[in-house]
Amino acid sequence: MLKCARLPRFCRSVAGLVHQQCHPPERGLLPWSYAIRQQGRPTTGSWSSHGASRDGEKGYCPQIDGRQQRKARRSFVRSQSTTSVAEHASSAAEAAGHHSSRGQAAENAAAPTFQEAIQKLQTYWASQGCAVLQSSNTEVGAGTMNPATFLRILGPEPWNVAYVEPSIRPDDSRYGDNPNRVQRHTQFQVILKPDPGNSQELYLGSLAALGINTRAHDIRFVEDNWESPVLGAWGLGWEVWMDGMEVTQFTYMQQAGSLPLTPVPVEITYGLERIIMALQGVDHFKKIRYAPGITYGELFLENEREMSAFNLDHADVKRTRQRFELYEAEARALLEKKLAIPAYDHVLKTSHAFNILDARGAVGVTERQRFFGKMRNLARECSTLWVETRASLGHPLGVTDPPPEPQPEASTSSAGSAEPRMLVLEIGSEELPPQDVVAAIQQLRASVPSVLAKLRLRHGAVRVCGTPRRLCVLVADVEGRQADLEEELRGPPAKAAFKDGQPTKAAEGFCRKNEVAVADLVVRPDEKGVEYAYATVRQEGRPAAQVLGEELAGVVAGLQFPKSMRWSTQVAYSRPLRWLLALHGDNVVPFTYGGAASGRGTRLLRNADETEQSVASAEEYIASMEAAGLQVDGEERSTSIWEAASRLASEIGGRIPDNARGDLLEEVAYLVEAPAPLLGTFDAAFLTLPREVLTTVMRKHQRYFPVEDAATGQLKPAFVTVANGPVDLDVVRHGNEAVLRARYEDARFFYTADRARPLASFRPLLDGITFQAQLGSLLAKSEREEALLPGLAAAAQLEGDALAVARAAAPMAKADLATAVVTEFTSLAGVIGRHYADMEGHPQPVCDAVFEAVLPRFAGDQVPRVGGGHPAGRRRQAAAPRLTRLDSLVGLFAVGKAPSASADPFGLRRAAYGLVQTLVENGVPLALPAALRLAAEQQPLTVSETALAEVDTFVTRRLEQYLVDGGATVEVVRAALAERGAVPAQAAQAVREMEALDSGVRERIVAAYARPTRITRTKHVGADWKVDSSLFEMEQEHALLAAYTTVAQQLRPESAVLELFAVSEALVQPIDDFFSNVFVMAEDEAVRHNRLALLRDIAALPKGILDLALLPGF
Repeated sequence: MLKCARLPRFCRSVAGLVHQQCHPPERGLLPWSYAIRQQGRPTTGSWSSHGASRDGEKGYCPQIDGRQQRKARRSFVRSQSTTSVAEHASSAAEAAGHHSSRGQAAENAAAPTFQEAIQKLQTYWASQGCAVLQSSNTEVGAGTMNPATFLRILGPEPWNVAYVEPSIRPDDSRYGDNPNRVQRHTQFQVILKPDPGNSQELYLGSLAALGINTRAHDIRFVEDNWESPVLGAWGLGWEVWMDGMEVTQFTYMQQAGSLPLTPVPVEITYGLERIIMALQGVDHFKKIRYAPGITYGELFLENEREMSAFNLDHADVKRTRQRFELYEAEARALLEKKLAIPAYDHVLKTSHAFNILDARGAVGVTERQRFFGKMRNLARECSTLWVETRASLGHPLGVTDPPPEPQPEASTSSAGSAEPRMLVLEIGSEELPPQDVVAAIQQLRASVPSVLAKLRLRHGAVRVCGTPRRLCVLVADVEGRQADLEEELRGPPAKAAFKDGQPTKAAEGFCRKNEVAVADLVVRPDEKGVEYAYATVRQEGRPAAQVLGEELAGVVAGLQFPKSMRWSTQVAYSRPLRWLLALHGDNVVPFTYGGAASGRGTRLLRNADETEQSVASAEEYIASMEAAGLQVDGEERSTSIWEAASRLASEIGGRIPDNARGDLLEEVAYLVEAPAPLLGTFDAAFLTLPREVLTTVMRKHQRYFPVEDAATGQLKPAFVTVANGPVDLDVVRHGNEAVLRARYEDARFFYTADRARPLASFRPLLDGITFQAQLGSLLAKSEREEALLPGLAAAAQLEGDALAVARAAAPMAKADLATAVVTEFTSLAGVIGRHYADMEGHPQPVCDAVFEAVLPRFAGDQVPRVGGGHPAGRRRQAAAPRLTRLDSLVGLFAVGKAPSASADPFGLRRAAYGLVQTLVENGVPLALPAALRLAAEQQPLTVSETALAEVDTFVTRRLEQYLVDGGATVEVVRAALAERGAVPAQAAQAVREMEALDSGVRERIVAAYARPTRITRTKHVGADWKVDSSLFEMEQEHALLAAYTTVAQQLRPESAVLELFAVSEALVQPIDDFFSNVFVMAEDEAVRHNRLALLRDIAALPKGILDLALLPGF
């Protein structure tokens, strides 16, 4: 996401301040990271450090005491020479060997000045029918919040506008010292309402107007979705990347002010500073050529310094709060007077006041939610009033008409041929997210064969593949006509179909419905002997193109995506549909869907000589795509990308890490359709940064493949990126290297600032990060967990070194959440803590414990294990830090934050699963009920018995899931949990032993215990009834008592399952003999009670070991 040149879309709100709060933790995002995101400020902006990744690196930063952390950073900033930063960047560029090419220098020299770029964009968009407006006269955090966007996108009126918007973000204040971050940045905002159908092409035309050669640069549309529950607004779209750098945000807005947007507007927001820095080839915003002889720094550097001082140091908190309250009161008064525009202007003023308070670190978590609620309500009321006002004026700009329904291309043959031919369906759209392409391919693989079977069309192999812009279905040898159908249909009963030999209305209706003559009806009995009227229906097969045309729209409509959107139509799809190719042999399969009509035309690469192409026949489709340079098969793209990347790495003695073959390779393969891998380099000095930081930036922000030394496995100062289509490789390489260099400069800045102080010294800053309003800050949580350790250690039988290591790690375990690096890269929580602890010389077990405190971070994540030769104590030592997850579980259940069926915002399911996984895999004999009570004693509020019982049940359910995931049958798992669920490690051992038992032995013992259990649980058996051998009347009673006594003496509640089954063999025959010869329910009450008491005692033998009644065959 754009950050300084464009306010992050995920945190845009009224004036860009009210940020997104609804996303649950992603894979790798820790529960406390969610707490950070819920209450923290958006991460401050950077033109060179963009991209809100799915792992949350650009989610929310902690709301640490603003003054404490900013003073530390400020002193660091002022201690660094910005000249040295620029000199280092220059030397890095020179070392890369690609940055001084004559072509690049010429392009930089020819780049427009800042004001020329604005003029070019204004001229271009005016030529496309946009009104060119001016910026808002009130501070806004993003161009979206200008009334020309936020209000005008509401309602049915058309609206096309373009304007420059200086956007103010006090929290991005850096005194002008940071080359990439400023509190006042410039956006160029475009609204196209309704969607013109070619908005991406219009946007690319605007880049050309700026002098950007779109055929030389790698221009990519990369998924980015925006949502602001505070505003009741959301949209789907992309970040637009140019050579790896985000330059624009492109969004189809779906809702604003809690109102659905019809027609759907397109929002295009350019980050001007970022674009111009890249075009001019400068490394600091102050060096941008604003106008001939005038730099950006001359115009705005002093403004940055002074406004930063105001925003961070001198803004009076009390007076700013008063201003917020005054603006809020004025907005409400204006709403009562039905004045939407001035009311909204005051909403913007409230948001700017809030932003200043936020920058000053003066807003607590509970208070933050109160602020958000006020602004959300005001924004909604302004939106509703604006819509009502425009309606009362009769919509002066008119009402947008829906686009005309397109007509499919005429088929070349109406009758069709019976000859089998290839069937091709291509669903063309604007760029789909990679995961949506993969999901759609799987759905089409299931739905297409089903449709063909329904249509009675025999066919050959079905192949489904896709790229970001197309989903392709290729079916071999599809018959030209349906097979004829003949089937016998049963009609009404004969007595209802005929009366006095004449057909009734029932018979006539049946015949009419099935298009058969009454004379053709036959009467015969069914398998039960009841007579019915039957008719034989013959249906002649129809041409394949005809029947397919009736079904293919349903195939497309049936595709489901996690998030779908509307554009110029009311149908829903992942991104706008733009074309449909459907051919059966030479024949067009005619249908329409989503505003597109089928034909034989397809679209090629946007930077190709020819961007559209007609396909003569289905059989020529693949060859046509290949001739155009497109690889439509994702698996083939993955293979070619991996082979090319590996080859490039090997040329410098490197290799691509094997772990890149998974999610990263799949994502990259579905971000391109004509892969062009290239090798880039970066300054080796950056290798002093932690490997995890370097690879996180490469993989998750930039989708680069890291390169490691083939011999040592150490990172090399190189990467492989994959461009899309024929581009100028040197230009693209230069751009990607510049982006990575800027990102690493930021990372080094944060890393150096962090390393200036001990890890433990960050812990007090956790007091500014709220875990949960009623449970206090992360510092309070950290202190609770530390206090919990001795009790848990005793309960888990951890002693000596294990407890010492846990105690040493506790003050550092979450301290890295307050570091600058983890603020930027939240998925590195724990990883950075371990690194910093190691750099400070702490013992390795302590460093590992700091990291292990966050494990597992997601389902399937690692759990520390120690291989052969290591004592069990080390395994338990590794587990100790994770036992404190109980604090989160108990506390959050106590305050009513248990997960629901659809939401788990604090990741409690993952926490509980990780807890039981830790206990089981490390053999920790911790009893859950006792541990939960220990955790409850540390909470800042009273934990009810009901809450404790709910947590116990919740954790036990996760234990059941974990054991079943491991391959055990659910019946065995439940049998073990019923008796040993309180100690997960023991329950897991019981399950393992049950699964290892010989099936014959298991069935025999279970059957033996089943007979006494079944009879005693249906009868009243007094607890005080004792077995008296003097009342025995049969020899079998004495034998059974003797066998029982022998078994009971060998069993204890803690006995192993294998032991239970082994010793219980002695009971099998005596039980069988007893029930064969002894009548339990004797008439004599004393004898009856005596026999029932004996059976009760036998049935109770497995108590504490296994509940055999839950097993099959019991």
